[in-house]
Amino acid sequence: MMSVSPIDVLIVDDHVMVAQGLASLLASQSDIRIIGLASNGREALDLFGQHQPDIVLMDLRMPEMGGVEAIITICTQFKQARIIVLTTYDGDEDIYRGLRAGAKGYLLKDAEAQELLSAIRAVHAGQQHIPPSVGAKLVERMGIPELSARELEVLNLMARGKNNQQISTDLLISESTVKFHTKNIMGKLGAKDRTQAIITALKRGIITI
Repeated sequence: MMSVSPIDVLIVDDHVMVAQGLASLLASQSDIRIIGLASNGREALDLFGQHQPDIVLMDLRMPEMGGVEAIITICTQFKQARIIVLTTYDGDEDIYRGLRAGAKGYLLKDAEAQELLSAIRAVHAGQQHIPPSVGAKLVERMGIPELSARELEVLNLMARGKNNQQISTDLLISESTVKFHTKNIMGKLGAKDRTQAIITALKRGIITI
């Protein structure tokens, strides 16, 4: 009788307790083997290059290099990479970025253990794993216009409490250009004012503070 090779999994999370808890859960499964733990995207790239695991469980927001950048880099270099985003963030922008970067699945950290195990096995088998609630947010996000790179810069400075004059100085653009971008930002986010735009952007994961 042929023995089946275990599913090699790399866990990427900057919270040690979370990573160790995941490792403990997965190690209890006879068909799963942990090949490494990484605490940021850079470590994930190194470990993926060394071991080329079957599955990567990838957090999104980490120091040094975040999950989206790591996913893009890994999927560019290794076309066969199978990555599942495992995060606490369920904003539509987080979901959109993670899946657009190349992830094959998206799970929240409060998911049941059985769902996580099912997701790992499904993605390893070549399927996608996107829960209905995540899929609904993704569909909603697809119909929303994206902010430009400059609009994101303006929005981030707005979120840090800077006024038009300060943003103008920081970005070396005129105040009228700042006002133009601000108007576009509010329009794209469906916000009535700057405060609502910032709150909406934070909720959706477009910016972080």
